Amino acid sequence: MAAVHDTWVVVPLFNEEPVIGDVVRGLLDVFPNVVCVDDGSSDQSAREAEAAGATTVRHALNLGQGAALQTGITYALADPAMEYVVTFDADGQHQVSDAVHMVQRLRDDEADVVFGSRFLDSRTRPGVLKRLVLKTAVVYSNATTGLHLTDAHNGLRALDRKVCEQIDIRQNRMAHASELTQQIAKTGGRMVEQPVHILYTDYSRAKGQSLLNGVNILTDLLFK
Repeated sequence: MAAVHDTWVVVPLFNEEPVIGDVVRGLLDVFPNVVCVDDGSSDQSAREAEAAGATTVRHALNLGQGAALQTGITYALADPAMEYVVTFDADGQHQVSDAVHMVQRLRDDEADVVFGSRFLDSRTRPGVLKRLVLKTAVVYSNATTGLHLTDAHNGLRALDRKVCEQIDIRQNRMAHASELTQQIAKTGGRMVEQPVHILYTDYSRAKGQSLLNGVNILTDLLFK
């Protein structure tokens, strides 16, 4: 695959030392611009990301994934050559090939935002209870945004520059995904969904892909 020089990949990073090196190296094979926002990790995540070749920005304190995404998007906007941003999780569950297809859809002017969805094909197999929680979050998100997404809490997204310029994430906990969706809806940009494969590993499940994490999403949505 040809390198994508007009795209920055934003990776929020918190205590992912065992896997972040491989994630960064996989991205750099295609995307030469990768910024990892280390959100106050207590391990050597930032050092591993830098050693793998990523640009690293650090928060002195843990501010949450929403704040890390906002820092990364702001960093990418400082590059006048940037046309597209991809948000990509640090735990190895996302596929680089999916991100490539999503950027290509922006480049083809099919949309201004491409949302990843694990529910548009059969490759991803979340548990029954997790599926129920995520679908409940989708109902809430769609009701508050007027959109018709199938997977509002998927961290893999591709956005064009003018959408990024209008993003101002304030919700730092798990509900930042719904806040981001609401802000994107207000931009009036064209949106599509891309089928993506979420690879649940023992590592990613232990890091936060549990049912409890899904419950936390609903709690943040209802009581933010």
